[in-house]
Amino acid sequence: MAFTLDYDQMVFLDAEELAEDGIAAAYARLLPKLRKYVGQPARIEDVVDDDTAAYSVRCGGREYPIYGPGLADENGEAWDRATIAFFALVNDQLASTPYRFYAINGGNDLGGMFLTPAQAYEARASLPRPLDWPYLPQDNSPGCGQFH
Repeated sequence: MAFTLDYDQMVFLDAEELAEDGIAAAYARLLPKLRKYVGQPARIEDVVDDDTAAYSVRCGGREYPIYGPGLADENGEAWDRATIAFFALVNDQLASTPYRFYAINGGNDLGGMFLTPAQAYEARASLPRPLDWPYLPQDNSPGCGQFH
């Protein structure tokens, strides 16, 4: 029997909230679950510059720009950048574990779930619509890598 997703384990995120200075708050809500996989979760910091209307997030010496001068946002690119940044900062910490934090859905319905690659693959076999498949957000493809 194929692995099926337990949606009770999904962490609700909402890409719009992430993009509106909400990454640190969402990360704080995720910490209890993340601690099951990572002994010492990284500290993150929202960086908001009201003078230039810019927002980024810092984690582990890396800064992820979300919106600000010079960053396109005509088609929701800030939502994409926030989604990619959030999943990257979590998944970087999971690198030495068998788990990854997979995105479920996107946009206002964005959520995340800790799965092994094998579980994610098997879950895809149980879900008929590719839009429902777990995925790892990427910045090099349309829709952050969500299957269509």
